[in-house]
Amino acid sequence: MYESIAPIWQCVIGAMFCFLCTSIGASLVFFFKKGNTNKMNGVLALAGGIMIASSFFSLLMPAIETCEENNLPIYLFVAIGFLIGGIFIVLSDKILDKFFNLEKFAKHRAFKRSIIFAGSITFHNIPEGMAIGVAFGSLTLGADSATITSAFMLALGIGLQNIPEGAAVALPLKAQGVKTSKSFFVGMLSGIVEPIFAVLAFLLCYYVGTILPFLLSFAAGAMVAVACCELIPEAVKNGKNKATIFLIIGFFIMALLDTCL
Repeated sequence: MYESIAPIWQCVIGAMFCFLCTSIGASLVFFFKKGNTNKMNGVLALAGGIMIASSFFSLLMPAIETCEENNLPIYLFVAIGFLIGGIFIVLSDKILDKFFNLEKFAKHRAFKRSIIFAGSITFHNIPEGMAIGVAFGSLTLGADSATITSAFMLALGIGLQNIPEGAAVALPLKAQGVKTSKSFFVGMLSGIVEPIFAVLAFLLCYYVGTILPFLLSFAAGAMVAVACCELIPEAVKNGKNKATIFLIIGFFIMALLDTCL
């Protein structure tokens, strides 16, 4: 059933699923009185493992294969693309921290931190949307390691980590006195960029197939950086062993499904 749908619509479905997961996470603001997301740390670690595995199985492997098929230098399109994607996320954190200088607007440091995190999550969703787009876009170019299963599992991994992200945006805002409905709206909108950039990346892969390995590697580097900068540090706050176990389980699930299906 899913295979019979055109790849562009598969991409839209996958990206909209991620947006829905963000909305689900943000909707928790209606059920919690305080912005406590500690119970979601295991989910963050699980999602981190899935995203790291997806970066390899769904992005880097097709990138290397495409380079080999088209006699393109792997170091240029894959290694450098991965490096640039990771640096992009690291630099974006510093730029956002300077850009969202809200000290003169907010009396409470916690409120400023909540706004910065909301902007950071929204910005990080751009390469995540791109990752979905290039994963489904690679299907149109016939790479053997690019499968519907791997593309869908990538979307699943991103969607899973979007649930606590949506909550992490909405709940702190409510804790700082923002209305519940507005907190939910901001949390939900933090994920709207994913469908937009997923479609843009898909079209870019479709019409400019030569740069597909670079886009795949860039998205992989960005996703690994997001997992290391945002998901894992938050997950280990309530115990390194618990977070490590969930991260390994997440990687195992993605590796098992991608290699067996």
